[in-house]
Amino acid sequence: MKLSIIVPVYNTEDYVAKCLDSLIEPGLGDYEIIAVNDGSTDSSREIIGKYAEKYDDLVKVEDTPNGGLGHARNVGTEASKGEYLLFVDSDDYLSVHAVREILPLLEQGFDIAVFDFVHVDESGKVTAEFAGCERSEAFRLEKFPEYLFSPHNAVNKIWRRSLFTDYGISFPGRLWYEDLATTPKLVLHAESILPVHRPWYCYLQRQGSITNNRSTARNDEMITVAAMVLDYYRETGMYERYWEQLCYKFFYEEFLAAVCRANLIDPESAVQAALRDDFIMHFPDYRDNPYVRKAPPKYQLLERLIRKGNWKTVHAIMSLNKTVKGR
Repeated sequence: MKLSIIVPVYNTEDYVAKCLDSLIEPGLGDYEIIAVNDGSTDSSREIIGKYAEKYDDLVKVEDTPNGGLGHARNVGTEASKGEYLLFVDSDDYLSVHAVREILPLLEQGFDIAVFDFVHVDESGKVTAEFAGCERSEAFRLEKFPEYLFSPHNAVNKIWRRSLFTDYGISFPGRLWYEDLATTPKLVLHAESILPVHRPWYCYLQRQGSITNNRSTARNDEMITVAAMVLDYYRETGMYERYWEQLCYKFFYEEFLAAVCRANLIDPESAVQAALRDDFIMHFPDYRDNPYVRKAPPKYQLLERLIRKGNWKTVHAIMSLNKTVKGR
């Protein structure tokens, strides 16, 4: 079997049918859909069960006690039979005939294919478009280390299953930023990363999703994720080779984005300083990093304010930015 599409499902009764409909292409063959019921308490299990009955040669259900998104993906990976894996969150969906277009692509023999994605609102309107990778030809990380700056989403990629099984890599359970904790490890081992400029993934922006969760405290889980990734690069002997890229990756993800996310929710939260201090502990010389020195002016401004702990000013800037963007 060529492709296993893994769909973690947790209390998405209003969305999961649309997700599965976007994945089902009767008659194509050579792929399977594994819906992992992660202890849902709504009617999600009943819905996916009906799909498994109707498409019994295509859709299978795996039940597991609630363990979080990463755990559900791991359960699906263990149950999968495909040479390649595609993860689709159950409140998102693929574009029309995406699976039909993806299956022939698998004959190219890549380790990872990276495709584009869009944000959509509840009505299906596209609100933003994103490139998965700015390159156009296949590459290895050592030839294009700046790929580490690209979106680390697990869902806009097709993964050779052996990247997980051969290197013992899995998603962390019950941890925010599970994609960031995992994707940088996988790309390190890929012999061929293929950019595909097709917007196959439709990422629903809705209230109540993990992305829009307004928990200040859970932003500090970035500290755990940073340690996991940096330790892995040290263990594999690749830390020094990719120090500059790793530094800038976490300069953006931890020092800027996570701090500003926590600040926007609560400018008096202690999480801000904890994130800042953790980043500086890992990268005390970050200001000498060539990528940091060339960062956009808005990043340079925020860097100075965060470094000095000017949280009220950071909050004012981020609140204004949110108002201007209408979010």
